[in-house]
Amino acid sequence: MITGKMYIGGKWVDAVSGKSREIINPFDQSVIAVVPEADREDAAQAIAAARRAFDKGPWPHTPAARRGEMLYELGQKIAENREELARLESLDTGKTVEESRWDMDGIADIFKYYGGLADKEGGEVISSPFPDTRSMLVREPVGVCGQISPWNYPLLQASWKMAPALGAGCTIVMKPSEITPLTTLKVTELAEEIGFPEGVINTICGPGASAGAELAESRDVDLISFTGGIETGKKIIQAASTNVKKIALELGGKNPNIIFADADFDIALDYALNAVFFHAGQICSAGARLMVQEEIHDRFVEALLDRMKKIRLGSGFDEKTQMGPLISAEHLDKVERYAAIAQEEGARLLCGGKRPDDSELQKGFFFLPTLFDQCENGMRIVQEEVFGPIISVEKFSTEAEVVERANGTIYGLSAGFWTRDPDRIERVSRGLKFGTVWVNDFNVYFSQAPWGGYKQSGMGRELGRVGFEEYTEIKHIYQNHNPRPIGWFGG
Repeated sequence: MITGKMYIGGKWVDAVSGKSREIINPFDQSVIAVVPEADREDAAQAIAAARRAFDKGPWPHTPAARRGEMLYELGQKIAENREELARLESLDTGKTVEESRWDMDGIADIFKYYGGLADKEGGEVISSPFPDTRSMLVREPVGVCGQISPWNYPLLQASWKMAPALGAGCTIVMKPSEITPLTTLKVTELAEEIGFPEGVINTICGPGASAGAELAESRDVDLISFTGGIETGKKIIQAASTNVKKIALELGGKNPNIIFADADFDIALDYALNAVFFHAGQICSAGARLMVQEEIHDRFVEALLDRMKKIRLGSGFDEKTQMGPLISAEHLDKVERYAAIAQEEGARLLCGGKRPDDSELQKGFFFLPTLFDQCENGMRIVQEEVFGPIISVEKFSTEAEVVERANGTIYGLSAGFWTRDPDRIERVSRGLKFGTVWVNDFNVYFSQAPWGGYKQSGMGRELGRVGFEEYTEIKHIYQNHNPRPIGWFGG
């Protein structure tokens, strides 16, 4: 049993109300931790600490190279604590510990990447049209940043926000999902060991409706970054209007994975499985919308079905497990409802569609790998983000048809397609209206490449230089070295 506290103004504290929350393991519903349950008052205290640290503390004025060194050191500490962090992440989310290890490797790289970038983004000199003058663009930290991360990739998504903000010289209030806070709290401990100044990093636990709402509404917060559901994202946009704060949102997607007839069949099949059943489909970029060209449709679906029936469910700590549980009873109910809706709308269920019968899985929030064929563009299973281990298959005939249908969604986060035709690669890459397009691959992320979506998948970008720039303001400084009288008024 882990007993945690929140970190506000350089101190580990309980909630003002004294309330706490039990954190459970989705595999068997066992209680693994008890953490404080923050509300608006706790969030307000964290915001005040971050405000003081930004307005009166040393962090924004610390040389960028030094900020980078501290971020790089935090990345090293994450690497050194890889096994403990991976264990906590798997306890918290139910995912396999091997998946969590891969996450920790990526997280360490994120902090190291922004550690190296911190002193490379100072600004630029621009040409002035006037003699004896100098014109410069400088980047300055935006200020106090409220950061709300989701439950599916608790520390990975937190790192995408924390690292660039800290590198830019901002102070932060991080609110992980109230049901998966453990790794974010642990990394906050590691940051304290390194010596980040008081108030620069504040980490609170609590629900979005209270603690998160305070971050979005507060006039003392200069930027709000949120990853999560589209309806909550819309509320954050409205709340942020109180002081017209900067907004960075990643609101999910419904991501097509297109298999053309000339694709490498076996490789495309393998990646189609990984695109959905990694972390039980609880990925904003999951390729759950599978679009297969008619020439290979029947053979591809048959092969997919054969592989899906062999997926092993179980504990994330069992090396034989290939897919763990869903995150909660509430989310399990949601996924189950979508499976029922798909059948009501005429999709053909080929496997899954229910909870498993295995006695050893009954305490966990498990849902069988599910395959629907004969899906149509207007079905909810095709258009809405299910966030579970369900593949919907659509058959298509032509390239033009599939590009139009793939774009026919309110989302625009990511898409992938498989072909050996170089001309088609060029056409389809440009035709798909998504923030990331993978060609002969799927679900690839790395520090240097920006991540974010078109349309209602959000606004702004994370990762890469662009992700750093989100946490800066651009200032134009114009200097006249030899001012002369104008003599226009009263001369």
